[in-house]
Amino acid sequence: MVEYRSTARRDRYGSQINRAHSPLIALVVPWASIVLGSLMPLFPLISSMPLLPPMGFMLFIAWRLVRPGLLPVWAGLPLGLVDDLFSGQPLGSAILLWSLILLALDQFEARFPWGGFAQEWLLATVVTVAYILASAFIAGTGVRDMLSLLAPQLLLSVLLFPIFGRMVAFLDRFRLRRFRTVG
Repeated sequence: MVEYRSTARRDRYGSQINRAHSPLIALVVPWASIVLGSLMPLFPLISSMPLLPPMGFMLFIAWRLVRPGLLPVWAGLPLGLVDDLFSGQPLGSAILLWSLILLALDQFEARFPWGGFAQEWLLATVVTVAYILASAFIAGTGVRDMLSLLAPQLLLSVLLFPIFGRMVAFLDRFRLRRFRTVG
């Protein structure tokens, strides 16, 4: 009697017979998740100081660190524009900062192509803290009051980055999932 393995025609993304990646899903999921993260300021949360991390930016950085070549270098312009429109920052601040940070991450990755969890978390921490402080400076917050007001947001952003990384890894697995094809 011949014994067949049930996983003979499978890989980690699903069955290989009559299955293919969806190019539309593979293209749309990263961009849509970042845009949805940028829309978070629309949800009603009343606070006397900034508390939530910049969700769109955190997802942007997480996608860049999880899948380095996925977003093109010019992605900071349209995604930063969407974030500027909904975050309340002066128009052009996120466009400039996201583009500069994406270029800096490209240079860093060219110099240090290897990396692990600790290095990525440290890199995301430095970039996120720089982004939040630069955004507050561009918005016109006083230097003396800036650190005391932004401390909870900075701390929450640093501590939540691994969760954003796991969420992006889950979305990346969904993005690469094989779906049934007809034809």
